[in-house]
Amino acid sequence: MTENAGLAHIAEATDPLVGTWATIPAPATAELLAEIGYDFVAFDQEHTPITYETMENMLRAVDAAPGETESLVRVADDDPTTLKRTLDLGPTAILVPMVETAEQAAEIVDASRYPPEGRRGLGLARASGYGRSLSEHVETVEDSLARFVQLESERAVENAEDIAAVDGIDGLFVGPVDLSMSMDRFGEWDDEEFIGGVNRVVEAAHDAGIAVGTLATSADEREARLDWGVDYLVAGVDAMHLASGAADALDHSKEILKRE
Repeated sequence: MTENAGLAHIAEATDPLVGTWATIPAPATAELLAEIGYDFVAFDQEHTPITYETMENMLRAVDAAPGETESLVRVADDDPTTLKRTLDLGPTAILVPMVETAEQAAEIVDASRYPPEGRRGLGLARASGYGRSLSEHVETVEDSLARFVQLESERAVENAEDIAAVDGIDGLFVGPVDLSMSMDRFGEWDDEEFIGGVNRVVEAAHDAGIAVGTLATSADEREARLDWGVDYLVAGVDAMHLASGAADALDHSKEILKRE
């Protein structure tokens, strides 16, 4: 893990944070990724079968692993109940997909802050020590929680400056695949219109003094997307790491068998 401020204070980081995507619903996988030393593990509940119960155990696995790896959960949607139940599990950060307007971003902040600043309900859950540390939790949560929103459409890019300016939003996330699809430029990472959209999001975040990040699933993508000027990078996906390692072992085994 790099020497950095962490997700909750990512704007103060000296170097980009590096995390990895977790899609396999298994605490052991989460623990392994944390032990490797990523700055954070990003858990995906938007496109995976990870349940709240499994997510809670995956978060425990990250917290129990040696080192200082943090946890980010990409929630399924921006419904206040979804946000509340996820935050009760105690992640370091949340990432909300498909955010397109400043009004939507403001609603996310409102739903994730306790009264009087917001309307999040207080539960006797993991985040509050199951009720044993309610007061401390309420007093410190705003300083220890990070909120990220994912911009992945042309409409989101058009509203990037207003979204970035919403109080309580700590960072933007460029969803490259969906953004390229929205622009009818699927996978055309060097397309001028696509790069223009990315640049606008990056500039909007930095002008607002907040972080911006994205996903990269290969060595070439990591190099290119760090050149975008991002502050954090999700460097690959657990299932793809598994597939790549398994394929390499199979190919190597077949190669050495030919020598005999």
